[in-house]
Amino acid sequence: MTVLDKVVAAITPEPSDEKIAETRAAARAMASGVGWLTMVLDHHDEIEAAFAAVKGATTITGRRTAQKALGLILTGHSLAEETVIYPAMALDDQRRHSGEAYTEQSAAKVKLAALDGLEPMSQDYLDKLEHLRAAVAHHVYEEESAWFLDLRSNADGATNSRMTRRYREEFERYMGPDDPTIG
Repeated sequence: MTVLDKVVAAITPEPSDEKIAETRAAARAMASGVGWLTMVLDHHDEIEAAFAAVKGATTITGRRTAQKALGLILTGHSLAEETVIYPAMALDDQRRHSGEAYTEQSAAKVKLAALDGLEPMSQDYLDKLEHLRAAVAHHVYEEESAWFLDLRSNADGATNSRMTRRYREEFERYMGPDDPTIG
């Protein structure tokens, strides 16, 4: 972890598990009947599970396999958000949040790529994995606590339907149409 990473982590601490659960529950309640937001929240759950699988792997092969699965869901999800959701945020007067979201996801991709150069069973690997997980968790919390809820509230039915269709298409383009995570 760089000095800058440590400073950022210190001034933007991760919310408690309870606060994260409350926020996710409120977002799920608001997502009711809106496909794109439901798909995004489902992917957030899968991303959290994928991080746990990487951390919990007990062999080099198992850890690399789990890391590949994490990279797949993170990338498919982020590309769909970057293509559909973040532009919609920018058009909904959330330009600053949209820009932050793009920047955070780019940084996550770099951190994920950095794991490839590390010994997967080393403490350095686990430290960098945890830093990536915390950064992604913070990003997800921002989306679920405000950004996406504002977008959902401000979008009319036709816009929500279009975003749902486009989000699904972009996710399928990367993951394939038979992926079980597609809503």
